[in-house]
Amino acid sequence: MTADRTAASASAASVAAPAASAASRAELIADTALGLLAERGMRGLTHRAVDEAAGLPLGSTSNHARTRAALLKAAVRRLAQREAEVLTPEEMPRSAEAAPDGADPVAELADALSLALHRSLTAQRELLIARYELALEATRRPELREFYDATGRGFREPLEAMMTALGSTEPRRHARSLVAWCEGLMFSSAAGADHDAVPDRATLRTGFTELLRGMLNE
Repeated sequence: MTADRTAASASAASVAAPAASAASRAELIADTALGLLAERGMRGLTHRAVDEAAGLPLGSTSNHARTRAALLKAAVRRLAQREAEVLTPEEMPRSAEAAPDGADPVAELADALSLALHRSLTAQRELLIARYELALEATRRPELREFYDATGRGFREPLEAMMTALGSTEPRRHARSLVAWCEGLMFSSAAGADHDAVPDRATLRTGFTELLRGMLNE
């Protein structure tokens, strides 16, 4: 039993961000919570389990997040932070002002989106699983639903701005369609029928290009 628990703790800790050892205790707790969600599911997430997996003194997680709801919100907040960092600033699509003459803004956006999505499907697959655990729990917890939706707007709104810059006549609807396409593909690749056949980046780039040019009538 002890060996199993040690192995499980090590596995959960491996889902934590690479710099978790140097991160603040709050980030370590949230990262470990995400790892436990991916490995054990919602039932496996407890304050004690986080303490054990993170190698913290018992009671540390309770001091940071007094209730289960607070712990879940910390996990959602950290999930949003880590997903927002999937691309470096240099990998983000350039604005129209920063792009050189002759650059294809649709191709640049499709390239950046395909890179972000491919990383999510491969290097950050465990985060996807944790995200679905949290999304399902949010359907049963109104206070978490509101918080979860608020963090989601942090992704949709910049995408709306990008669609506006590309000349979309319906940027909000188009951004939602792009998000829906990504969500469907992520679920299928992480937990659905295509879990063993993750598309490569070139395939994703082609898909984004087709969607974007169709929306923009190009």
